[in-house]
Amino acid sequence: MIRVLLAEDMHMVRGALVALLVLEPDIDVVADVAHGTAILPTALEHRPDVAVIDIDLPGKDGLSAAAELHEHLPDCRTLILTSLGRPGTLRRALAARVNGFILKDAPAEKLANAIREISVGRRVIDGELALAAWDTEDCPLTSRELEVLRMTESGANAVDIASRLFLSAGTVRNYLTTIVTKLNARNRVDAIRIAKDAGWL
Repeated sequence: MIRVLLAEDMHMVRGALVALLVLEPDIDVVADVAHGTAILPTALEHRPDVAVIDIDLPGKDGLSAAAELHEHLPDCRTLILTSLGRPGTLRRALAARVNGFILKDAPAEKLANAIREISVGRRVIDGELALAAWDTEDCPLTSRELEVLRMTESGANAVDIASRLFLSAGTVRNYLTTIVTKLNARNRVDAIRIAKDAGWL
C-alpha cells in the first residue's frame, strides 16, 4: 500500500482528489492538509511514501515544502501539482529535487500512475512541461536577486529587506535596480510580474 500525504488549499479540490485516490486499491491517503507550513509536521507524524503537493499554498509554497521534506524526511518522495504550466516553475521544481511534476488538470488515472511511479523511485515529469522548459531561457537573476524580489513581492520595503538580509538599504536598492534592468522591466512591479510569468518566483 502506498501511503500518501495530500497538500491542497482549495477545500473542494482537495476533497475531490482524496475521493479519487481512495478508489485506487493500492493507494492510502493517510493525511491531507491545506497549508504549506503543515506539510512537514504532518509528514513526520504520518510518514507517507509520497507527498502530493500543490505548488501554490498559503504559508509556505509547495517547492519550499518539498525541499524541507527532502531534507528532513528523505524517504518521502514528492509530486508537485500545478495549474501553472510555466517552464521556469519546472526548473525550480527540479532544483528543489522533487520526484514528479504534473499539471493539476491531468486525468485522475495519470495522477495515480504518477504516484505509483514515484513510489518505486522513478521520476515523472509532464511531457508538455518538459518540452517547454527545454525551449526557455534560464533565469538571469542570481539567487540573492530572486530573494530580494521575492521579499519585495511580499510587501517588504528596502529597509525591511536590508535588516533581514544583513545588508544596507542602498545595497538592496542597487539589487532592485539591477533586477529591473536585467528583466527589461519598467519598474519593480513589472519585474515581479515578468518573473512570476516566467515561473522564476
